[in-house]
Amino acid sequence: MAYKKTSTYAANPVNEHGNANYSSEENQIWHELITRQIPIVQGRACEEYIHGIELLNLPTDRIPQCPEISNALRTTTGWELEPVPALIPFDRFFNLLANRKFPAATFIRRREELDYLQEPDIFHEVFGHCPMLTHQACADFTHTYGKLGSKSNHADQVMLAKLYWFTIEFGLIKTNDGLRAYGGGILSSKSETIYCLESPAPQRKPFDVMDVLRTPYRIDIVQPIYFVIDSFDVLFNLIEMDLIGLIHEARRLGMHTPAYSE
Repeated sequence: MAYKKTSTYAANPVNEHGNANYSSEENQIWHELITRQIPIVQGRACEEYIHGIELLNLPTDRIPQCPEISNALRTTTGWELEPVPALIPFDRFFNLLANRKFPAATFIRRREELDYLQEPDIFHEVFGHCPMLTHQACADFTHTYGKLGSKSNHADQVMLAKLYWFTIEFGLIKTNDGLRAYGGGILSSKSETIYCLESPAPQRKPFDVMDVLRTPYRIDIVQPIYFVIDSFDVLFNLIEMDLIGLIHEARRLGMHTPAYSE
């Protein structure tokens, strides 16, 4: 996801093969994050995500390199992981997605921010998002979304970012076993994976694209609202909609009152 804020992190440079050098402390932080999160997502993440985790076969003792994740993604949905700086502008974000390249900043959070980080690090991108990129519906939606965003003006890109936020980042899905998470922002977070499904505090609303487009959000809090899709067919259907037309209609109708304090 692209953000406007200034980063306090610097990505590790990659060599001509796309590999970065990580310190022993950075690899240890990855180890701690992944080994505590794997048990937490069991029974809370959708089956498609769990299957993606199995396909990626992520190492637990070190940060995986972008080329090795790319090799796994290419064999399933034709995607690649693209090393990027800590933060990238909307235009580059959408252009990468339009070319089936998922941006991954080659840094990992500091120990003092182990439980919460506002900006996307390598753990968020790889553990949170890449498993769902092995699923065709999510991969196709993300590709079409990127193509649409790459042709849009900045104001419409901001609204498209909201759609991404409430689906690919913080989406829930109905399953035969109950509600499950599929959003990468949820599944890379120890606290939010549990909170989104088990806390009585947030609203869990049926997914409606106009409702989503009119709903304000903040990136620095646990979410007060989650939208629930009935199946991944919802993402396929979004691809066929006139999303820009819907964005303009949402803007005309106005935004809902925020469900959080400003």
